[in-house]
Amino acid sequence: MTAAPAADAAPRLGADILAERLAAAGCRRAFGIPGGEVLALIEGLRAAGVAFHLTKHENAAGFMAEGAWHADSLDLAPGERAAPGILIATIGPGVANAVNVVANAVQDRVPLLFLTGCVDGAEALTYTHQVFDHQAMLRPIVKATLRAEAGAIGAAVDKALAIALSGQPGPVHLDLPIDAMEGPAIGQDAVPQSPPKPLAGSAPAPGPDLERARALLRDAERPLALVGVDAVNEGAGPAVANFLHAYGIPAIASYKAKGLLDDGDPLSLGGAGLSPKADAILKPLLEAADLILLLGYDPIEMRKGWRRPWPDATPVVEITPVLRDHGMHPAVAETFLADLAPSLAVLSDGAPARPVWSDGAPGRAKAALGEAFAPEPGWGPARAFHVLREAAPENVTTTVDSGAHRILLSQAWPVSRPRGLLQSTALCTMGCALPLAMGHALARPETPVLAFVGDAGLEMGLGELATVRDLKLPVVIAVLVDESLALIELKQRAGQNPNTGVDFPGSDFPAIARALGGVGRWVDDEATLRTEATAAFERRDQFTLLAIRIGRRAYDGKF
Repeated sequence: MTAAPAADAAPRLGADILAERLAAAGCRRAFGIPGGEVLALIEGLRAAGVAFHLTKHENAAGFMAEGAWHADSLDLAPGERAAPGILIATIGPGVANAVNVVANAVQDRVPLLFLTGCVDGAEALTYTHQVFDHQAMLRPIVKATLRAEAGAIGAAVDKALAIALSGQPGPVHLDLPIDAMEGPAIGQDAVPQSPPKPLAGSAPAPGPDLERARALLRDAERPLALVGVDAVNEGAGPAVANFLHAYGIPAIASYKAKGLLDDGDPLSLGGAGLSPKADAILKPLLEAADLILLLGYDPIEMRKGWRRPWPDATPVVEITPVLRDHGMHPAVAETFLADLAPSLAVLSDGAPARPVWSDGAPGRAKAALGEAFAPEPGWGPARAFHVLREAAPENVTTTVDSGAHRILLSQAWPVSRPRGLLQSTALCTMGCALPLAMGHALARPETPVLAFVGDAGLEMGLGELATVRDLKLPVVIAVLVDESLALIELKQRAGQNPNTGVDFPGSDFPAIARALGGVGRWVDDEATLRTEATAAFERRDQFTLLAIRIGRRAYDGKF
């Protein structure tokens, strides 16, 4: 029987219940900007052992939460999932500021709890300052939006956690009225409860569908796999790699799944989805394949060139956690709504391996990709990537912002493990790389982190250089300086439109870095980059910004 609290003990508040439930679920960090409406929540989190980290903008806070979640997801057992990241915003403008990163979380399949303060319902009837319907605004871009009520706060948290982590993970919004957070725990919240248990992984049931899939695998002479974000989120990398090796099946990854199969593996054909140059090499394999295996593949990352990328008659076997309604490719022959690791085990049973791709086409494609994205002669972005890959520690985690540099880097940068290259791949939002790197470095300080940003993307969130300074994180930031929105400028020229709104004057980024407490260096050649990058990775409590001047139109013909 639970002992009654001492008469002089401080009453447990609704915010304490919420914080304790999050801590019990494994949440250890929260990010955001406080306001009066969430002060009780922040104190509750502190008391429960959940650290709150102040940022300069809610958008960056959400990406820091994602970066930390990726770090927490490493080394988990297959099927296990790390607790969601936590983003906190105050009423009104704080909530509105976070819309971009919440939309990113739903498209990029990131579990995120978005906790927002709100005015009590009765108060909102006669008080309008900063008041609008948070739930109505967020409903289209979250998996669910809930309003916590006094007496059922624990139930709301449990429901939010379950929704955020189930199927394809994503963001869940919890609107927190002031009276519910600052008032005493009542009703079911006054009784201790155990957190819900995660569901066990599922596998396809025996039957004709499974037998047909085994027959397709057994008879295929040119099987090809597409692996995606769901395989990463399920921690299915080892199971996928073992399956592909057992059958000799080459694999194309979406950018989010790069590293699921080591890029150095002969069967790995790297990432795909944005580069026309890479597509021209990979598409013939899709057209020649006599079996397509979709292993956690979500085409939300792919551009319109990946609609119907193989002949309609090609048989397809798909393993997915959710029903796909995208319409990007032809109907699938066999679909299994199940987890990858147990599904691949039962699919392999009764389907012995046989020699495949006797013409050696995948090997030639891999060699062609290597040549297509090799460092250019002299100086340029691909050369800079090559030098940084050699200078960086082997276990570096890399993040990259959206833009021309991301497309080239995602093809040219080798990745040996899942979550080794972090980026916004579905929403493709700018301003993500630095906070992703910061969150990862905070959660996993033993792992070096390198963030690639364009000059325009860095200028979107310069204030977060102060955050990385305050947290004393040794993040290395590589800024590709071309004084242009290079990808948009390329499209502008391709459409024979005049140069408008894409070029801009340069900023003195090294001076800005020094002013905000970091080390800043200009880089104009390979030797300087090698020297400065080596020194940057040796710093342990200070960020380094390497401003790499490549000149305008440096990406022409590169991807």
